[in-house]
Amino acid sequence: MTTPDVTHIAPRDKAEILAQALPYIRKFHGKTIVIKYGGNAMTDPQLQEDFAEDVVLLKLVGMNPVVVHGGGPQIETALKRLGKEGKFIQGMRVTDDETMEVVEWVLGGEVQQDIVGLINAAGGKAVGLTGRDGGLIRAKKLKMLDLKDPKIEHDVGNVGEIVAIDPSVVKALQDDAFIPVVSPIGFGEKNESYNINADVVAAKLATVLQAEKLMMLTNISGVLNKEGKLLTELTARQIDELIEDGTISGGMIPKIAGAIDAAKSGVNTVHIVDGRVPHAMLLEILTDQAYGTMIKSH
Repeated sequence: MTTPDVTHIAPRDKAEILAQALPYIRKFHGKTIVIKYGGNAMTDPQLQEDFAEDVVLLKLVGMNPVVVHGGGPQIETALKRLGKEGKFIQGMRVTDDETMEVVEWVLGGEVQQDIVGLINAAGGKAVGLTGRDGGLIRAKKLKMLDLKDPKIEHDVGNVGEIVAIDPSVVKALQDDAFIPVVSPIGFGEKNESYNINADVVAAKLATVLQAEKLMMLTNISGVLNKEGKLLTELTARQIDELIEDGTISGGMIPKIAGAIDAAKSGVNTVHIVDGRVPHAMLLEILTDQAYGTMIKSH
């Protein structure tokens, strides 16, 4: 692990930096923080290490991080190896049976275990879960209506929507000093598997756990206005207006929809954070500097 050189920082300044984090550590002690991990933060080795260190540090200072991960790029790579072309409708991946098998072994196997390994290497105790473990995520087939004409329904295959989340397995792990790492795969009534948008799983899990914060690490700097300027704070109503006028579109819509739902359902703040910034999550939680867009319910 490459440790950045901080010898140029005077000891007094170091102490000052640590002291400034204290009110935040006190405020969020014992609170649950759900982290959606995706985008560049997930594919750059140095950012992966930074992320794992951040998660372990949050746990060590008394917070309860829960990681929900995506894996779009990794699924794409695996499908290409099989000669399959990824297809999307309104930001959702169309998932036939063969694609679903790939999604399961990429998310529940490769990606999840990489993250568990990274967190363990950084000194944490991570445990990987899919929606099947402890009956965590019950799902059914997603009915996707056309955004422009709700009479049209798109068939996106084995893509699921959440019926219920039973967080008891997550709570049991948290209470025992473990860090849960959740793959966004749900199961149906006949034990069939469903691919669920990771942003949606993170938002719903944060709601069910009554999390203090939902952190969404992505490969953008946050929500931008028409001029490309970062909007650091938004309310649900402002977001509706931005979707209406097309400022927010594509893959950003499920992210934002989940974020608004979580904010309205009792999650204190939802942050869309730039995962390309080293230690962005720590900076967002333990300083008053904005590293993305914070969404409040009203």
